[in-house]
Amino acid sequence: MRLKLFAIAAAAVALAGPAAGQAYDPNYPVCMHVYEGRQGGNYINCSFTSIPQCQATASGRSAICSENPFFAPPPPKRRAYRGRHHAR
Repeated sequence: MRLKLFAIAAAAVALAGPAAGQAYDPNYPVCMHVYEGRQGGNYINCSFTSIPQCQATASGRSAICSENPFFAPPPPKRRAYRGRHHAR
């Protein structure tokens, strides 16, 4: 009996598939948190470059905009080193 229950549980887990995780996109500094209620679900959309851009998209919806806590700005460009030329 235990073996049968284990087989059923294992099959249920295998058929469920991978869970879709909510991820913050580190390439964009602003995220919109959308609250769709019980049927629609909640999700986060991190594809905005500014708060006003996000607010324009969120207008009229049950959503708020906030800074992305995982935003990773690109590293500053390195300046080329130019050493002194010594005259001989």
